[in-house]
Amino acid sequence: MLTAILTVVGLIILTVGIVWLIDKFVPKKIKPILNLLLWVLIIFLGYLTFDSVYGEIKFNQLKEKRYKIVIENLKDIRDAQLAHRTVTGKFSDNFDGLVKFIDTAKFTITQRRDSTIVDEELTKRYGGVETTRDIVIIDTLGFVPVKDSIFGADNRYKTMMNVPGTKNGEKFKLNAGKLPDEDIAVFEASVDKSIILHDQNKNLVNKEKQVVAVDGVNGPTLKVGSMTEVYTKGNWPKSFNSKKED
Repeated sequence: MLTAILTVVGLIILTVGIVWLIDKFVPKKIKPILNLLLWVLIIFLGYLTFDSVYGEIKFNQLKEKRYKIVIENLKDIRDAQLAHRTVTGKFSDNFDGLVKFIDTAKFTITQRRDSTIVDEELTKRYGGVETTRDIVIIDTLGFVPVKDSIFGADNRYKTMMNVPGTKNGEKFKLNAGKLPDEDIAVFEASVDKSIILHDQNKNLVNKEKQVVAVDGVNGPTLKVGSMTEVYTKGNWPKSFNSKKED
């Protein structure tokens, strides 16, 4: 944006200079026509400068508004995936399976307590002298539906795979698996920024996809999780979170 503004300002200054030269050296008969044309050009260039600045401001405002809506779906996907890993030990690689899991799965509620028992082997070894050892006992207290724990009475998880505000009902891309050479489950849900900003200026969208900044959404996609490292957070800054999550 700065380059475009400097270019337009430079042209305006050049045009003003030309107007001054015309006023000094051009015959009086044709001065009014040339001056009028040049002032029209100056006004037009001024409009371009204003439009380039205001256009990018509007783009950034709309971008942040749409990102925040999309992020809410990504958070739901993340919460559902973390529950899936808790119960099954792995992440889901498809939304149909993930939704079915939420509908049917239950968390096991357990209680951990310490206890002491007689160690029969050591007791025999010490000639009948009673010897004890400490153990941990896990008691199952009951089961709680995953759906109730995460979403309560809300059924929004059934549409969490849809990217909000898109023109063709695009869905998030979902991957899951394990890190190479490691038995560690990973997942990633993502959407290309051009899908979220499908009706915006292509140059501004392409510029947005190349963002690398502390206060921006870095890279070409908006995503949560990672297929290359143990990471279950999103690639957006804290400013996109609700106040209770800051």
